[in-house]
Amino acid sequence: MPSGFSRRKFLAGVGAVTATTSVGSFAMPAPKKIPISFSTLGCPAWSWDRILDFAKQHGFTGVELRGLMGNMDLPTCPEFSPGRIEQSKKDIAARGLRIASVDTSAYMHDPDPAKHEEQMADSRRFIDLASQLGAPHIRVMGNEIVGTPDEIIARVAKSLRQLGDYAGPKNVTVLLESHGDFVRSPGLLDILQQADSPHVALLWDAHNTFVGGPEDPEVTVSRLGKYIRHTHLKDSITKSGEDHYVLTGRGTVPIKKQVELLVDIGYQGYFSFEWEKAWHPDIEEPEIAFPEYAKVMTEYLKDAYAHRRK
Repeated sequence: MPSGFSRRKFLAGVGAVTATTSVGSFAMPAPKKIPISFSTLGCPAWSWDRILDFAKQHGFTGVELRGLMGNMDLPTCPEFSPGRIEQSKKDIAARGLRIASVDTSAYMHDPDPAKHEEQMADSRRFIDLASQLGAPHIRVMGNEIVGTPDEIIARVAKSLRQLGDYAGPKNVTVLLESHGDFVRSPGLLDILQQADSPHVALLWDAHNTFVGGPEDPEVTVSRLGKYIRHTHLKDSITKSGEDHYVLTGRGTVPIKKQVELLVDIGYQGYFSFEWEKAWHPDIEEPEIAFPEYAKVMTEYLKDAYAHRRK
């Protein structure tokens, strides 16, 4: 888990005695902090201070950066300019938070050399920003299968390895998200094995693999668990053949099972809420969706850790 977290500390948290969950003869206090974060994709209109204040007030311990005030090119945001980034880091620390990941829009599939280099250069800019912020990860995508699968897998793997070589000395890991045409574990495993880098790993978007795969989470985790460093979680229902995002725990995505599987393999990352408000403005406001996620995820994690303890 992120710095300061461990299963033992989680179970031995300093919650009030009245807020316990009995598991046989074991009563687990409600923890003071849990490793949950939210993506700023879910609050595209919020200011920097609003994001950090809301995270602290509602029990989040991390923030995943995916745009600020509509600007997805994070390195150009005023908050991260040379004259202001040190203050922004103080803002984060003052609230007891960490930046869980810095997310790019970069994709690794493009066969055009010039366009591909643009994506690689963009990724390196985000690696630099993540390093400055002390963030452990950046996110990139494979995105599309253009040409034969073998060719694309080789191209994506080579790109990841090159980015990993750049990121490693900066204490950053490059994460490939299960996204787009890359949501099935055999292809993702092939890419990660070919990349063969200690500085390359997986961002498991557990919604994408379950809905888009479609793949049972037990299959995904059994194949890819050792590569998972960060996780996107969200819930949805299907209406008239289309997926619609709903508040956590109210849909058909087995989020509780996904959490249990991660806990069982000793997952060390954040459980991050990716509420796609920027792309779907009709879904619930972040003021509603974020606290609901924190509430439900706290219960899921308490149950998962208690079950593992038995």
